[in-house]
Amino acid sequence: MRLFIAIQLSDEMKAALIDAQNLLYDRGVRGDFTPEENMHLTLTFIGDYPEAEPVLDALSKLSFAPFELSLEGMGCFGRLWWAGLEESAALTALAHRVRRALAEREIPFDRKRFSPHITLLRRASGRLPGAELPPASMTVAAVSLMRSDRGRNGMIYTELGAVEAVEG
Repeated sequence: MRLFIAIQLSDEMKAALIDAQNLLYDRGVRGDFTPEENMHLTLTFIGDYPEAEPVLDALSKLSFAPFELSLEGMGCFGRLWWAGLEESAALTALAHRVRRALAEREIPFDRKRFSPHITLLRRASGRLPGAELPPASMTVAAVSLMRSDRGRNGMIYTELGAVEAVEG
């Protein structure tokens, strides 16, 4: 199974991201736009791993309080264009906790520096215009283990389990 740990986005956040994609399209940008149902914020990419249970067990030990995320700015990694997020100490801490929980159970993961972003499109053509993201915020209330499968029309993401934030 190809696995990753992510924050599922609220409908409001997804709507703002779709608006941003439409603006890019209207400005002549072309590429493989991320479908609304695939929009998420990756905390940690695991990759090929034989079973979900050890990962779900690691996640079950997480404890975090709900926190706010807000969109801020756009950028690119080459031809992959993304929406950014306001700096969040809570988000960075959560990503580190997730990685520590995996490492303690010797579950391999991509150790690249955490760079929070939401992919808007891949294989973009054109230049990144100075477009602003519509304002949108959401409360992070859960972390999900996701499976990624290649479908006929692109990737299909399936939630295999989640751990909820703890109030107070």
